[in-house]
Amino acid sequence: MTIVQSPAVQERVRDLLNAPADDRDGYLDLLGHTAEPTPTIAQRAMQSTLLPQIYERVWRPIGFNLAKGWPIGPDTAAEHTLARQWLGLGQPGKLGNPPATVLDVACGPGNVTRGLAAGVGEDGLVIGLDAARPMLARAAADTPDANVGYVRGNAVDLPFDDGTFDAVCCFGALYLFDDPWAAVDSMTRVLKPGGRLVILTSRRPSLPLSRMGVELVGSASGVRMFGDGEVTRALRDRGYDDIKRRRYPLMQFIGARHP
Repeated sequence: MTIVQSPAVQERVRDLLNAPADDRDGYLDLLGHTAEPTPTIAQRAMQSTLLPQIYERVWRPIGFNLAKGWPIGPDTAAEHTLARQWLGLGQPGKLGNPPATVLDVACGPGNVTRGLAAGVGEDGLVIGLDAARPMLARAAADTPDANVGYVRGNAVDLPFDDGTFDAVCCFGALYLFDDPWAAVDSMTRVLKPGGRLVILTSRRPSLPLSRMGVELVGSASGVRMFGDGEVTRALRDRGYDDIKRRRYPLMQFIGARHP
């Protein structure tokens, strides 16, 4: 089935890209048939055709919620609410939500992208970017929002000019990148001065035996486990301020402001 993205949204997204893109299955494609390096087990899962079908109903609510300490930790809805708050966006159904331009890096099937779109005004725009075709096709098919567009691009070399976005989000992906700090540099580059960044990523447990087991599994699957303070220190080194973090058993939620 061919998915047609709103021409108006597509044009708005094209205006922000710094390279030409092809129309494909409801999103704009900058990668084409470029050969990609052999992915890790975790990266292969993200590129599969099965995962987009079960992502929101099984993978995300079960896997992520357990990693956040369910039933004590926040569920998906609470996670989206916190993301909107820390990014300076509004909340669903509220009047006066900001006309913000937002980027969701490694958006997968668009669940977080749509959650962020609920916090921007009619003149706002939320762009979900991912490298996996099946994820983006599912995202486009499941997104009726008039202010959401999708792009297939490289998260480590984001296809946007400097200072394009009011807010940038990266949920559940930083630990999959071969060079996570290059991805952070790219997100920083496309943020406007004063823009907000939110990252949900892995957290290495502090207990030695737990840490050893988690690191073995992570190493085998290609998932990097970030230590306490590792990501916040990287943001501080890049000039971010107003840095805040919430820790969960195997994940951490981090927000910061680009000066």
